Amino acid sequence: MDSHPECLFCKIVARAAPAQIVYHDEWVTAFRDIHPAAPVHVLIVPNRHVAGLNELAEAGTDLAARLLLAAADVAHREGVHQSGYRVIINTGADSGQIVLHLHLHLIGGQHMRYPIG
Repeated sequence: MDSHPECLFCKIVARAAPAQIVYHDEWVTAFRDIHPAAPVHVLIVPNRHVAGLNELAEAGTDLAARLLLAAADVAHREGVHQSGYRVIINTGADSGQIVLHLHLHLIGGQHMRYPIG
């Protein structure tokens, strides 16, 4: 696993920082957001360090597929797979990406407002 010692999400994946982990496999780790925007708010991260969506192509399509499949699995585990959920990827400063480690926000458990932004 490629990790960056200063990256918070790499520390969570390595179990060197606390988090409420709800899913883990060889590719992906998912944990509850500490500042939830909805009743269900889980972050899904690759276990290897990928800075953001722009760098995902270098990691390969297998990782991209694993992230999305993990999101669907987590939605099922969290009980929002039938009512609906949103998956968001913030990329770069203008989007609000704070931690420079690719992560998907899985948000559900309430009616979502539209438009977002």
